[in-house]
Amino acid sequence: MSWDFAAIFLFLAVGVPLLGRRRIRQLMRLPQTTKADRLTLYASTVAFQWLAAAVILWRTAAHQLPASSLGLAIPSPGLVLLASGLLTALVLTNQMFSLRHLPQMPAKQQGILPELALKVFPQDKTERLAFFAVVVTVSVCEELIFRGFAQRVLENLFQGSVLAGVLGSSLLFAIAHLYQGRKGLIATFVVAVLFALTRSWSLSLVPPMVAHFSADLAAGFLAPARFRGVNLDAKETQ
Repeated sequence: MSWDFAAIFLFLAVGVPLLGRRRIRQLMRLPQTTKADRLTLYASTVAFQWLAAAVILWRTAAHQLPASSLGLAIPSPGLVLLASGLLTALVLTNQMFSLRHLPQMPAKQQGILPELALKVFPQDKTERLAFFAVVVTVSVCEELIFRGFAQRVLENLFQGSVLAGVLGSSLLFAIAHLYQGRKGLIATFVVAVLFALTRSWSLSLVPPMVAHFSADLAAGFLAPARFRGVNLDAKETQ
């Protein structure tokens, strides 16, 4: 593996999870976040992710990796459309089930998601518009970084092994969400494997991008209302 690809993998495996965990811990220490806090978080997320994606495109171009090898193509429109529909339906079904049943679970089993939803997700129209930009950014950039770049490079490194690409990129993606705790880590890994398999099947990043966008948008717009009552009930029982 070249030095620049190795540096990118090191940053994905160590730098990204540490920075994410540090940021979330800072937010969780606040009694509540302000509109300025949330908008600042959105802006920094957009800037960071596009910068990371730009660096990866720069280095892959330097190594003459074609865009199609990163999944930036639609080789079979019918297959891509089918894969996008199936994956999005599956992910949204799971998302809606989780949002419906998680508030009914004991507080210890809920993890940080309820509090995180109230502190990070949008609260008004202006924030929803900014959050929409975040979701577009995350769905495009994270899929390019993990299912495009990481998955392809790992496949090449292990002599074309699809399994190595799927599992390796999924592990990196899960580690990047280390702040979600053990249960969140496992759930994220499972979803990442599903995304990576779909990317290998369709030979395109479009299906995981569409599913990623749909899941994050649904969570961001629906979770605050779902968990607001849970948060109030928790305060009353203290």
